[in-house]
Amino acid sequence: MKKTPLLNIALSRLIASLGHGDLVVIGDAGLPVPAGVELIDLALTPGVPDFVSTLKVILSEMQVESHVLAREILGAQPPALGVLQQLDGEGALGERQLLSHEEFKQLTRQARAVVRTGECQPYSNIILVAGVTF
Repeated sequence: MKKTPLLNIALSRLIASLGHGDLVVIGDAGLPVPAGVELIDLALTPGVPDFVSTLKVILSEMQVESHVLAREILGAQPPALGVLQQLDGEGALGERQLLSHEEFKQLTRQARAVVRTGECQPYSNIILVAGVTF
């Protein structure tokens, strides 16, 4: 059995297959998934799993170079925003880019996968850009 926190087979496979610059989306329950983009659906019920728990487990295995948020998250102030700001301050998320929610949804078309959570707070979505460990 794995020693690291991430037990989900589909997520482990995805992270192991990432190359520099690949995009991974972690989305709330309402974020649309573009046709042709792999969906890893973790949602069980509203709030389970939540966005923050999912993000932290993914960060335990994924090297992140930068991230993208919808600008609207700053106005909506969902609970996850405080954690995102803390992780950003620790350097865990790399450089931040802000787009409109519409531009964010357009960018998800280029993602390797969308990880759907049970989160039901508005704009609790992030695009992680894969980095390298060397």
